Amino acid sequence: LASAALITSFISGIFGMAGGMILMGVLLALLPLPAAMMLHGIVQLAANGWRALLLRSVIDWRVFKGYAAGALVALALFAIAGIVVGKAAALIAMGLTPFIALALPQRLHLNVERRWHSFACGIVCMALSLTAGISGPLLDVFFVRSAMNRHAVVATKAITQSLSHCLKIVYFGGVLAVEGETVSPWLAATMVLLAFGGTSLSRPVLERISDASFRMWTRWGVLALGAIYLVSGVIAAWSLPPVS
Repeated sequence: LASAALITSFISGIFGMAGGMILMGVLLALLPLPAAMMLHGIVQLAANGWRALLLRSVIDWRVFKGYAAGALVALALFAIAGIVVGKAAALIAMGLTPFIALALPQRLHLNVERRWHSFACGIVCMALSLTAGISGPLLDVFFVRSAMNRHAVVATKAITQSLSHCLKIVYFGGVLAVEGETVSPWLAATMVLLAFGGTSLSRPVLERISDASFRMWTRWGVLALGAIYLVSGVIAAWSLPPVS
């Protein structure tokens, strides 16, 4: 788990995403869903928060404000409904996300720089974060047609993801408290420190790649991961015992 935190934070530091998807898959394979969600939130908050701090001068705060409003609305709705999905459903949702995002028709194409789109992004991505654990592939769709350069995209996505992970920690921390469970503080602290290291190591690589390469590798990377998680989720659902 500690190694996964280092490697996935390095990947996320370059592409602004993908690392979180990989880490979520590792955590779901080894831990119960609420613990996996909370630990993922802690590690990704550290990685995204550090990335946002390093690139704070290019964050688009107007986009963040709209996203924050939408994310809080989604959290309130989930808290009222008390929604917690199973592992198979989480994997399937995580796998379908990048394909659904790319399949959107032209008239539904999204752009966080447009009015109200950042608010809609906050609602949808927060809801997905609370079910699949990640929202990076769909979040990327809101950014891919923006006029931002790669630094602004990575920075603004980092600050929005930091908020999502904060809210996810609060939500699943409550679920664990109700169940009488907890996450090891030593494991969490170790993974956070390595997430800082992975993020810092990624900065020189981000400076060297072009905007075109950045967007190409991001798209194909999340599609490959989506396919893996979709198949894993279907297998997990197929293996569930029948309901009597």
